[in-house]
Amino acid sequence: MLSEMFELVKEFNVLQAFGYTILLTVCSALGAFIIGVVVAILRVSPVPALRLFGTAYVNLVRNTPLTIIIFFCISGLMLAMNWYLLPDAASLNWQNFVWAVVGLSVYHAAFVAEAVRSGINTVPLGQAEAARAVGLPFVGTIREVILPQAMRGAIAPLGNTLIALTKNTTVVATVVALEASAVMKKMIEDRPDMLYLTFFIFALGFVLLTLPVGVLFTRLSKKLAVAR
Repeated sequence: MLSEMFELVKEFNVLQAFGYTILLTVCSALGAFIIGVVVAILRVSPVPALRLFGTAYVNLVRNTPLTIIIFFCISGLMLAMNWYLLPDAASLNWQNFVWAVVGLSVYHAAFVAEAVRSGINTVPLGQAEAARAVGLPFVGTIREVILPQAMRGAIAPLGNTLIALTKNTTVVATVVALEASAVMKKMIEDRPDMLYLTFFIFALGFVLLTLPVGVLFTRLSKKLAVAR
């Protein structure tokens, strides 16, 4: 079995496919974190219009299937409206890859925003009141006082979001032929006699990707937990 597994991995370049999956995950995670932090700040903003926008973003995006968001990015924005984010010389696979990053970032940003907001809610109200008392504006209070403490309380839900993001990269298999789930689909089509072994290889691969993340974020949440 091991020899057959290694032959399949080598024949279909599975390691490279998981490398693209990791790249897709990392790029999408960075995008989702940046957007999510901004949305979380909007949700606790003293300006009602900004709070409304942040709330609407979270409720709308979180309740929209990821498949629809990816389809809208690829078929709507890129193909129908000709919004190409890379130069024309880039291959279609890489054009799809970048838009897949955008779709994954936009979708998971809603979950990041809720994770960060939950961390903000763990910060005692007196911290913000003390910051305002010494003259810090809202942005300064968020940046200097609230967010550093909130991130410590948001580590666990952020880890869960990263794990979900890693698994959700499989949604883009139909448009990005580089990543792991797309290669798995090709392996099933080309080598149906190795169906169960193929499933085992990719199940093991995703476990190896997500399990260390879960262990790391669990340890960090315990280590950085704020004693109240």
